[in-house]
Amino acid sequence: MVSGLAGRLAAVDAAVADAAREAGRDPAELTRIVVTKFQPISLVRELATLGVRDMGESRHQEAAAKAAELADLDLRWHFVGQLQRNKARAVRAYAASVHSVDRPELAAALDRAGEDRPPLDVFLELDLTGDPGRGGVDPDRAEALAEHVLGLPTLVLRGVMAVAPLGADARAAFARVRAVSERIRGIAPDAVAISAGMSGDFREAVLEGATHLRIGTAITGKRSSAG
Repeated sequence: MVSGLAGRLAAVDAAVADAAREAGRDPAELTRIVVTKFQPISLVRELATLGVRDMGESRHQEAAAKAAELADLDLRWHFVGQLQRNKARAVRAYAASVHSVDRPELAAALDRAGEDRPPLDVFLELDLTGDPGRGGVDPDRAEALAEHVLGLPTLVLRGVMAVAPLGADARAAFARVRAVSERIRGIAPDAVAISAGMSGDFREAVLEGATHLRIGTAITGKRSSAG
């Protein structure tokens, strides 16, 4: 049984590489993002010593504090959670990318906050559940949102993001994401990225073309707290 952070990281990376080869893909093309929500600063520093540079956070307050305390490290912070418009400027202070753009108003707020900052990579979050109470844009409206983002000068549309619904066939869910991605590329040829796959379903995501994997507990272990 794999134990220890280094061992878990190596095991996940090996499984990702196996999935990539199964799909006829080069593992080097994939970006593994370690989601460090609820994990201590010390664990993030240990990840950095193991060569991890892409970190994911889903709560602004926690992400901002970690980014500030770890400013001495060469890290790329990916914001992967739901985001309110009034937090857009604060998130742009540390995030290299936002994976959860799901409405024009949020995209516009992120753009307005970027006048004096480097361009921000963004992913369109797709809603695969049909539940209006959850985040994400309806896949049928994704192209319209993409058109809007393409008109915002400080944002760079990288691609799409999604979470497989609980209890659903993950491979089928990610196939839907891949189909939307192909449509988006019809209007934004450079938006080739697919942010999909977490600890329990990254293999299925890789098989369906995911380029960015958001993996938490399979690498970090159980979260230290829920607060």
